Amino acid sequence: MNWTAEQVPDQHGRVAVVTGANTGLGFETARALAARGATVVLAVRDVDKGARAAQRVADDVGGDVAVQRLDLTSLGSVRDAAAALRAAHPRIDLLVNNAGVMYTPKQTTRDGFELQFGTNHLGHFALTGLLLDLLLPVPGSRVVTVSSVGHRIRAAVHFEDLHWERSYSRAGAYGQSKLANLMFTYELQRRLAAHRASTVAVAAHPGVSNTELVRNSPAALRVVSDRVAPLITQSAAMGALPTLRAATDPAVLGGQYYGPGGRGEVRGYPRVVTSSPQSYDLAVQQRLWAVSEDLTGVRFPV
Repeated sequence: MNWTAEQVPDQHGRVAVVTGANTGLGFETARALAARGATVVLAVRDVDKGARAAQRVADDVGGDVAVQRLDLTSLGSVRDAAAALRAAHPRIDLLVNNAGVMYTPKQTTRDGFELQFGTNHLGHFALTGLLLDLLLPVPGSRVVTVSSVGHRIRAAVHFEDLHWERSYSRAGAYGQSKLANLMFTYELQRRLAAHRASTVAVAAHPGVSNTELVRNSPAALRVVSDRVAPLITQSAAMGALPTLRAATDPAVLGGQYYGPGGRGEVRGYPRVVTSSPQSYDLAVQQRLWAVSEDLTGVRFPV
């Protein structure tokens, strides 16, 4: 059976934090959760855009929607956002690590990390660690982290040059960050299971979806994308379905990875998929975790 947003269970009484929720996949995820009654926090860098997105959700489906400033390129902002969320919500049922950047020119975050690795992985690593104790007491709580088919493309964790200071590849840096998202999920789930927590960590990817994520791609690639996209991509609403299933389907198990079920996982309805062989490398997962703790200064309660 094709799983759709209509199968999202009732979410009344649940608090969901969705990063990057002012547009694209995050917006569609937030709207679907709000439509089922969740209290949804749009954690976004631009609060004005976030406020407009929250109004759109309210106009479309109603619900309780709030906005929280979160700049994943700054650990200071991540800490401030976590503190504000802790003050506003004594519990969190669902954390969706959705925000991301793709194929950016060589840049660094405010803390000196390569932009894609710092935003897509380290920012979410820190946010999750700072909020996890609000999820742990909540039965059925989940951390869902959005990866990409890009985790297979020129991807490896370059411990000898994590921040691409020697040379830079847009695709390689993006692939590293998305591979890190998966390795983080798998190691977090192992720790949660050892802690005997009811909280689970799950990953998802949207296939190839029509969103603003490609805005930083080189001009030639954007031209090709504009011509080919209508033939192979799916809407942001369809692309959000793997995340929504990972976040809400009662049958989900910790450590699973959801993506489109069509050929090549490019588009289609969500199902359990398999990530690349290197993403399951336990030694690399654990080393990445230790490095991420050192770089962010965040320690997890599991």
